[in-house]
Amino acid sequence: MALLNRIHAPEDFNRLTRDQLPDLARQIRQRIIQVVSENGGHLASSLGAVELTLAIHYVFDLPKDTLIWDVGHQAYAHKLITGRNWQFDTLRQYKGISGFSKIKENPCDGFTVGHSSTSISAGLGISCAKYLNRDDSHVISVIGDGSMTAGLAYEGMNQAGDLKRKLIVILNDNDMSISRNVGALSSYLSRTFSAKYLQTLRNQFGAFLKSLPKIGEDIYQIAKRSEESFKTFVTPGMLFEAFNFDYFGPINGHNLDHLIDILDNIKNTADSPVLLHVTTVKGKGYAPAEKNPVYFHGVGSFAVDTGKANGSAAKVPTYTQVFGDQMVKLGDTHPELVAVTAAMPEGTGLMDFCNRFPDRFFDVGIAEQHAVTFSAGLAVKGIRPVVTIYSTFLQRAYDQILHDVCIDAHPVVFALDRGGIVGEDGPTHHGLFDFAYLRPMPNMTVMAPMDENELARMLTTAVQHDGPIALRYPRGRGTGVPVAEPVKPLEIGKAKVLCDGDDLLIIAIGTGVQQALKAREILATEGIFATVINARFVKPLDQTLLLAKAAGLKRIITVEEHVLAGGFGSAVLELFMDHGLTDLHVKRIGIDDCFVEHGPQAVLKKEYQIDANAVAAAARELHGSR
Repeated sequence: MALLNRIHAPEDFNRLTRDQLPDLARQIRQRIIQVVSENGGHLASSLGAVELTLAIHYVFDLPKDTLIWDVGHQAYAHKLITGRNWQFDTLRQYKGISGFSKIKENPCDGFTVGHSSTSISAGLGISCAKYLNRDDSHVISVIGDGSMTAGLAYEGMNQAGDLKRKLIVILNDNDMSISRNVGALSSYLSRTFSAKYLQTLRNQFGAFLKSLPKIGEDIYQIAKRSEESFKTFVTPGMLFEAFNFDYFGPINGHNLDHLIDILDNIKNTADSPVLLHVTTVKGKGYAPAEKNPVYFHGVGSFAVDTGKANGSAAKVPTYTQVFGDQMVKLGDTHPELVAVTAAMPEGTGLMDFCNRFPDRFFDVGIAEQHAVTFSAGLAVKGIRPVVTIYSTFLQRAYDQILHDVCIDAHPVVFALDRGGIVGEDGPTHHGLFDFAYLRPMPNMTVMAPMDENELARMLTTAVQHDGPIALRYPRGRGTGVPVAEPVKPLEIGKAKVLCDGDDLLIIAIGTGVQQALKAREILATEGIFATVINARFVKPLDQTLLLAKAAGLKRIITVEEHVLAGGFGSAVLELFMDHGLTDLHVKRIGIDDCFVEHGPQAVLKKEYQIDANAVAAAARELHGSR
């Protein structure tokens, strides 16, 4: 990797000649495959964007010119040629470099990203700021066709076309987001035309124009003068031209010479919004990723020669798998049940449901706001939608949950996968805010399971509940507890005492329950005995049980894998204060006022002091305050 190892900064890359770039692209792919095979990461999307990355860096002057990667999981090549090759082995590792673009990490990262469809809006903002600062440098926003299924992208384009500020948008079209793209817009963007088909269509269109009485021949001659205008009429350019963008493409996103030439032309001539449409292959250069880009979108460690995951198959299922299995079982007995997701059918465990009930499965694309309001519409007419979205992504639909679901108390189920600390994807992906943003909403019920069996029971409870209800569960494997059949629903708002003790009270929710039980075992060896309550519900709380136990034990710890502000512990404190219990000693275990960085879940729980040892330490402190 002689070429790649010579690049310590952007200026080193700029010294390369154009004929050296194909070899550099090969070396970059080798480096990405090697590191991701060991660390895990977003492989297919970064492999598909290598030539595009090199062309952008060859033509533009970073960081003077600003480059924004939408989502950022396709930016590994960008990291390698901006001085991070020597850190690349730490990709997504604890205290290593991020798997996404991050302003604090490198000046060539134009915007901190992690969620989709933000690049055009951010790019336009930066472009306007440059205009106000009399800075004539360029802004380049790279957005995938999957991200173009979100309304935010078009809100940005709408204003960009109105303001007519200098902005270059590159549409990286690989017919994929994470899973296969869905929707009419995706079909429109993905149109390709062979020369034969285009000629046939042109002849048919010409014959139609000629057939128009009196004016047909004149219109035909005008249209015939410009083949490009005809192509624009039948290809996606028509859409972008309607937003006042100059449209170029689609072009092959792996042809470096063509990419460099057209980008150089755009750079030197564009003084208003431009959209360059490039087509790429997700997973380019690594056969297993090309054949299975969905699996290799976000992958764990694997063997490079086979593409197969490292390690033996785990016997304990993930929470996502338990959820998916229970959805299928409930679908058999509840014909009104449907599943809704936002471009994540595999990630949310819904593929079996999709295959079993194709007419009752809806993938709306990367459009969380639409998913929620669409589900409210379904609920109005007696359908029971289960909206299955990662906790961090459901944040994008806050207003729709509040306004379109909760005001009229529509029976919509929200299944929040990846609740809590997610791991190596970092602050943009941790699901640490859902209790706080759901709890204040009138008519909303919020719950979190302590194990797999309770997840199945909560989903059954949710499907039978006549109102908005959310269940939040973590990423990763369960505790090994089997799902008891038949699956019985829970009584709304009822907690459970797991074990009794006379020294203090630990009230925990979700994954915090396991940490509380481990802490109790530690404390018991020291002669400190705790009562542990599995709260099950964040809203409504089991007021009778919690008030009675708190009044008797006085020393109380709450445990949650969530931010402290507005979370479960806050709800418990409010309950105590509202009922006049002011003589209590309460310690809340949760995430302080900060964003959690990336790293293994267990390491982060220890660092941010929400594990069993942190609970035990708090218990010792309270016990010693007698």
